[in-house]
Order: sequence, then structure tokens, then C-alpha cells
Amino acid sequence: MSFEEKHKKGYELLHEKDLDKSLDAARDLQRIDPDAAEGYTLEGEVMQKLSQWDASIKSFTEAIEKDEDNGRLYNLRGYSYLNDDDAEKAREDFEKAIELSNPPAAHRNLVLYKVMVGKGNEAITYLLDRIRTDPRDVENWILMGDLMKKGGHDEKARSYYEQVLKMDPENEYVKSLLEG
Repeated sequence: MSFEEKHKKGYELLHEKDLDKSLDAARDLQRIDPDAAEGYTLEGEVMQKLSQWDASIKSFTEAIEKDEDNGRLYNLRGYSYLNDDDAEKAREDFEKAIELSNPPAAHRNLVLYKVMVGKGNEAITYLLDRIRTDPRDVENWILMGDLMKKGGHDEKARSYYEQVLKMDPENEYVKSLLEG
């Protein structure tokens, strides 16, 4: 199996939640090409699924050393830092990801960071700006709905969720929230 095929298979296993075999694929990738970021990235994502935040940070750091201009890697590591209660390192990584490649997920994670450090109003303002910037990104609408719901603003939350269904009528998460 080629490097590319093993890489693809590793992610298929990750999505199937066969974490042991996905981790084996990640380690195989590292042995095949120790200078490639892919094996370390896959390992980091497996470790995230296992909530092993320190191990995922270590893997993503190794991946970043091999591909330092990859915004996705900074976003992934930032998410691990956020879950490992290192909010400032998380913020730095999210901002670096945004600077490098502007991934929508990094903007959402920056909103989560703001919420977690007690800057709820700033988080909402930032997220509203993201909705204006990219109104077709349903994940922003879902996150805003979730924030409104958590804040006790059920009707506002409902309006955000209803907007999601206009864009993505099959969104199971939102459908379950509106039915419940």
C-alpha cells in the first residue's frame, strides 16, 4: 500500500471510529516518511478522539515542525490546547491558523475560546461578524443558536436554527433541537 493509500485508509478508519487501526496507520506513515506531517497529524486526531490532549498536542507539534505553514494544523493543536485548559496557547494557535489560511473552523474555535475565558459578549460580536462575512456557513449559525440557547434566549436560538434548516434542510443536529 502506498503512502497516499495508507493515509486515506487511516482517515477512513478514524471516521469509522476504529481508533486502534487508525493509530497503527498513523505510525506506519511516520515510519514510511518521518519527514511528512501526515502521520503525526493523523495520530494527533486519533488522540483527540481519545481525549488524550497532551499526546495530541505533541503529535500536532511534530506535524507543525514538518509543515509550519499549515493553518489546519495550528487550528487542530489549538483545539487540543483549549481542551487541555491552556486557553492562551489555544488563542495563539487559532490566530496563527487564521493568519495562514483563514479556516472557518479556526474562527469558530476562537469564539469558543472567548466564551471559555469569560468574554461572552465579545464572542457573540465576533460570531455575528463571521455570519455577515460568510452567511452560507451553517456552522456559524448553529454555534450562534447554541450560544443563544445556553444564554437562555430560546426564541433567538430557534431563529438561528431555523435559518440553518433553510440552508441545510437535512441537518440532523438542528432538526433534533427544533423537535425536542
